[in-house]
Amino acid sequence: MRIVRRTLMGLGVLLVAAVIGLATWEPLFAFRPTPPPAHAYDVTITRDTFGVPHIFGKTDPDVAYGIAYAHAEDDFSTLQEVLAMTRARLGAITGQDGAKTDFVVHLLGSRATVARDYMKQPDDVRALLDGYASGLNRYAEKHPDEVRLSRLFPVSGEDIATGFVTRSPFFFGLEGVLGALGSARPLPVESAGPLPGAPSVTPLGPESNQGGSNAFVVAPGRSADGFTRLVSNSHQPLRGGAAWYELVVHSETGWDFAGATFPGAPYPLLGHNKTLGWTNTVNRPDMIDVYKLVTDGDRYRYDDEWRELERQRVWLPVKLWGPFVLPVPKTVYRAVQGPVFVNKDGSYAIRYGGGDQLKMVEEYYRLNRATDFIQWQAALAIQGVPGTNFLYGDAAGNIAFFYNASFPNRNPGFDYSKVLPGDTSRAYAPGTVPWSMVPRNVNPASGFLINGNNSPYQAAGQGSEIPLQPPLLGVETDTTNRGDRALELMSALPSISEEDLKRIKFDTGVAKGGYLEAWFKELMAVDPQGDKRVADARELLSHWDWNWDGKGPADALAYSILRVPNRFHYERKPKPDPRSVMAEAAGYLQKHFGKLDLPLGELIRLRQGRVDLPLDGAPDTLRAATNYDEAPDGRLSIRHGDSFIMFVTWDKIGRVRSESIQPFGSASTRPDSPHYTDQMQLFVEHKFKPVWFDPTELLAHAERTYRP
Repeated sequence: MRIVRRTLMGLGVLLVAAVIGLATWEPLFAFRPTPPPAHAYDVTITRDTFGVPHIFGKTDPDVAYGIAYAHAEDDFSTLQEVLAMTRARLGAITGQDGAKTDFVVHLLGSRATVARDYMKQPDDVRALLDGYASGLNRYAEKHPDEVRLSRLFPVSGEDIATGFVTRSPFFFGLEGVLGALGSARPLPVESAGPLPGAPSVTPLGPESNQGGSNAFVVAPGRSADGFTRLVSNSHQPLRGGAAWYELVVHSETGWDFAGATFPGAPYPLLGHNKTLGWTNTVNRPDMIDVYKLVTDGDRYRYDDEWRELERQRVWLPVKLWGPFVLPVPKTVYRAVQGPVFVNKDGSYAIRYGGGDQLKMVEEYYRLNRATDFIQWQAALAIQGVPGTNFLYGDAAGNIAFFYNASFPNRNPGFDYSKVLPGDTSRAYAPGTVPWSMVPRNVNPASGFLINGNNSPYQAAGQGSEIPLQPPLLGVETDTTNRGDRALELMSALPSISEEDLKRIKFDTGVAKGGYLEAWFKELMAVDPQGDKRVADARELLSHWDWNWDGKGPADALAYSILRVPNRFHYERKPKPDPRSVMAEAAGYLQKHFGKLDLPLGELIRLRQGRVDLPLDGAPDTLRAATNYDEAPDGRLSIRHGDSFIMFVTWDKIGRVRSESIQPFGSASTRPDSPHYTDQMQLFVEHKFKPVWFDPTELLAHAERTYRP
């Protein structure tokens, strides 16, 4: 009996030790960088009547400090998740899903890239990153009760840089390739075919339709009043680490900018200064090459020699419950071409455009500080931002579309849209094509440019498009309803007024001759085969006005047809059976609402806290309502689509004016703030608020001013 008691006591001690270990190991073993040097930052923050921070600093690093502090006031929780990701500790906050992201940080070698290149960055860039990190540290110091992860603070400029290195390749589809290799599924389709009109490739995000955006630029010659106009209309998640945060910055050294940024960035990523502005849309060139390795254990063959795979053992923290975090061991590998995935089918190396470099941190800063088109192009020519379209306009009347991408060097003789042989150097050419080869459309004769995540061959209208590009670049030929519709509406107007442009931006119609028109005609032609539900749906749809404006009785049915399970075009999936789609869409409405002719605004909603408002639009309309959370009552709470929208105008003498709107408000994670929901009504009504970019205009609209 004594032996049994001793055994049980021993097991109890081991259990207690295990519990203590699970509760304490993660922060004890977590990497902690050296914080930025101590510095007294001189910054003032003025909140306007919509809560948007206007940040005034003596120097640019002072401004970066203020950006971080203001953003933390409004959304410290999300910022901490981004910071934890840069340390490969997100799993300790969010569990298994976060651990998957942590694995990617290790797989891509993001911290190794930063460790190698950080001190090579210009002094002013490192000072900016240090200022931003210091602002976050100051907020954490003053609000310790809000810190979600032990030993996360202080953070460093290297942490901020690591966020850029990790997130940049996920703007052109790397997540689809990693997901396929991780589960041994077929790789995503990388090419839409030789000519425009084929389906669109998988975009950014955990869901295959998370990436998007619209952009419009009108030159003075096409504008009804001779003004230059730029419309930024990003389609991003409405919450989380890829949600936009609006801000205005001013430094005494001449950095003046209004726009929006992501959590973890020390400057605006799009918007305008006094003389120029730009916006971005996701592009999808074929920039990812996958190589099947010939392996022997931990060796792989490359040309006539066997090489050792680089390998590193890493521990992923996975939060269980309460303070308990499970350590999960993984091994990451690397070959000459890049990171290596090992699955049941073999070992695959991944080479992606713009990988293993830190130049994007400097590039965005130089874009912010550019004062004319020449300086701005010189900044873009740094080629640090690996993939996203840039649409540009300025006070001098220039407009431009750069199909920006870090196109990999490629040798002819291989099909880079397929898996490549990994045992020969002939299939792998290091480096990036020169800037001169990046496709662009500058000051087209049509006087306008658009993009809705469609091919760059469709941007300026007939007679003003760019020629076909070299096949090895992998330029997409995809169409979208948004791109087709924007071209249709813009081309129909000999001159485009401000009112015209706003009407086009909020358009909810189907383009003539596009894939959506063809798909709905197939649906209208289905044989009900005796199914009354399908027959009723077909009859209602036959009277649809091809518009999701919320005014017609068939709009909700037409939206239900495009709910996530039924989408194929944007994801390059096989087209589903139209009769099955019709039956499913009608069945959904009948189940939850008992009728098919439900008003669209009763189906799709904008919800935040206690505010619940009707929306219009659809997944691939210019007024975008893309992804949603399905409520128990069947209503769809939109969480991705139209997000931050900005209208920028330069008049004939170069003066700038701008308006903007967000779905919720500036403090979207602070329910007690008056700015948690204060923009929602304007957003659903297609209205805007002033930006008050000029500090003299801000004075009459200041809510409070303070020093952090």
